[in-house]
Amino acid sequence: MEVLLKEWQELWTPKVIERELPEEVKPRKIRKIIAFVGVRRAGKTYLFFQLINNLAKTHSRESIFYINFEDERIERRKEALTSLIPALIKLYGDGNKKYSLFLDEIQVMPDWSTWLRRVYDTYRNIDFFISGSNAKLSSKEIPTELRGRALDYEIFPLDFKEFLKMRGLELEENFEHTERKLSLIKKNLDEYLEYGGFPEVVLEDSLLLKRRIIQNYFKTIINLDIGERYRVKKPDLLADFLKILLNSTYCSINKSVNILKSQGKPAGKETIINYAHYAQEVYFCFFVPIFSYKIKDREQYPKKVFFADNGFINFVGGRLSKNFGRLYESSVFLRLRRTQAKDPSTDIYYWKNLQQEEVDFVIKEGLKIKQLIQVCYDMGDYDAKKREIKALLKASKELKCNNLLVITEEKEGEEKIGNKKIKYIPLWKWLLGR
Repeated sequence: MEVLLKEWQELWTPKVIERELPEEVKPRKIRKIIAFVGVRRAGKTYLFFQLINNLAKTHSRESIFYINFEDERIERRKEALTSLIPALIKLYGDGNKKYSLFLDEIQVMPDWSTWLRRVYDTYRNIDFFISGSNAKLSSKEIPTELRGRALDYEIFPLDFKEFLKMRGLELEENFEHTERKLSLIKKNLDEYLEYGGFPEVVLEDSLLLKRRIIQNYFKTIINLDIGERYRVKKPDLLADFLKILLNSTYCSINKSVNILKSQGKPAGKETIINYAHYAQEVYFCFFVPIFSYKIKDREQYPKKVFFADNGFINFVGGRLSKNFGRLYESSVFLRLRRTQAKDPSTDIYYWKNLQQEEVDFVIKEGLKIKQLIQVCYDMGDYDAKKREIKALLKASKELKCNNLLVITEEKEGEEKIGNKKIKYIPLWKWLLGR
């Protein structure tokens, strides 16, 4: 462990393009363990380096340390953790010196939560930052030992505003863009929809390498985040199931079992249920239930499935053509999910009636339905528009919600139908929060 601490001081961190950070994290107002959780390669380490660089402006470099527990030189034994703080104090100061300790992918270590509680309670002079690609670090499932001691923040791949910033495209106030800049924004939106927002993918210029990076992320999630962590005996079967999900709007366990069986890959229902749970645990995918006031209905009806990044849909799922409708809906969900991560009182559902008419998103805050959102890429298709609006109006009446939004490719403005007012906004503008 001493070797790694010395190496860290010699290497230090790269400069990074700053991303948005929660206000409570900068500067620290209260002493809590700060946990960054999210899908692999979403930028948790990148944000660590951003925090480290900011801290280095006011703190000594010898008071800031970063350890990646996926480093193969670190033995995954409890003793490796036990030796960390003593090694730090021995090399760089006494027990009263102020430190900031950044612990990346800590969940791979045995008994990490009991160790962290002990050192957090013992060493009041150390601020702890941890990260992981597993929901066990989130507030919903954080280990009992750390309850009340930790604040978690979900980290996602870049949103569209961060994507444009990383591309060096500055936005004008009040969106007073020239025609050329607006054209650039829309061109970047097409790339964002296709290749997604993983920072490494965004920074890579080669389209071929972008695809290979995304496919490599998928393999790592299969083999390491899910396969190794949950001791999956058939990683190939897991991969096949996740590819079925990537080509599906809904998660149907029975349908997935039947598809695998037809491919000569028999799998038990319980196994597939476990696989779906594991995929959600590592933030690879998210499941959205149907809206109903009855818990039984929410559990019984199929859940819609969305993924951490559009790149998985396009370059792992084996698509035959570009489905802009699905990519639009996926991008809308990811922005809604970011909002939900900041405000846990927000719930996301979809709505469907007995006539199979559907509204893409029902946004609920507390006990109140706040907004109904329909995503309609091709507003030029009269039948599609009529179908989407009809469903939206029916849901509006049933759920007693008049905040109606349709997210489109180009159409912008308002339309009044009877006593209902529907707002239209292009996806690029909505993603940028305008």
